[in-house]
Amino acid sequence: MAGPMNRRRFLGMGGCAATMIVLWQAGLGRAAAYPFTLSDAEWRRRLSPLAYQVLRKRSTEHPFTSPLNKEHRPGVFACAGCGQRLFSSKTKFDSGTGWPSFWAPLPRAVGTSRDFELGYPRTEVHCARCGGHLGHVFDDGPKPTGKRYCMNGVALAFVAG
Repeated sequence: MAGPMNRRRFLGMGGCAATMIVLWQAGLGRAAAYPFTLSDAEWRRRLSPLAYQVLRKRSTEHPFTSPLNKEHRPGVFACAGCGQRLFSSKTKFDSGTGWPSFWAPLPRAVGTSRDFELGYPRTEVHCARCGGHLGHVFDDGPKPTGKRYCMNGVALAFVAG
């Protein structure tokens, strides 16, 4: 049987809880298996430094810096990490946010998870094939879905066609 709550025990429990939260936030608590995997060294060799930070470390590129904001040709936007086809150009729209935005992904192309990095819940979007961080999805997009998949351009590669 546990003893009575005292200051030392209370602080110890708080420290354990804080450690668990930090590990969970760092992604160490989730063990997702993706069909396409590489070692960290292989990802670093494969990606530019910025693409590595966004896709593998969940960073965000600066708004209005991606050339894909102005990409309006027919084609597909794929994962810059593994080549998975993610979004049709038919679903792209100008959200005014500074990041390429889409109202729907291709079927089974992306996955989502909860993100509390800014202190409030958001829905993170990742590639279903390699797990690379793409951006976030919000409920303020256009019809027909009402969704805004706000993606980091450096996480995408455009394939015309």
